[in-house]
Amino acid sequence: MSAPTTLCPRCAHEEVEHVHASPVPGVWDVLQCARCLYMWRTSEPARRTERDAYPESFRMTPEDIAAATEVPTVPPLRPAS
Repeated sequence: MSAPTTLCPRCAHEEVEHVHASPVPGVWDVLQCARCLYMWRTSEPARRTERDAYPESFRMTPEDIAAATEVPTVPPLRPAS
């Protein structure tokens, strides 16, 4: 497992919270950004866990976050066939 990051890959915020640890100690951790709420598991590839490798088209600034109108809702489940 890589060392836990102290910088959000998506918005570069420095406040990252440890949310959960794997059932097998040291395998992975789940982290969450306090500003943009992005969550990731430390065992994911660098493009999801490291700011320098995170795709620029998905990065957010504090202005992007403030201007977001709403968090999309999860649609209702489809009826069983």
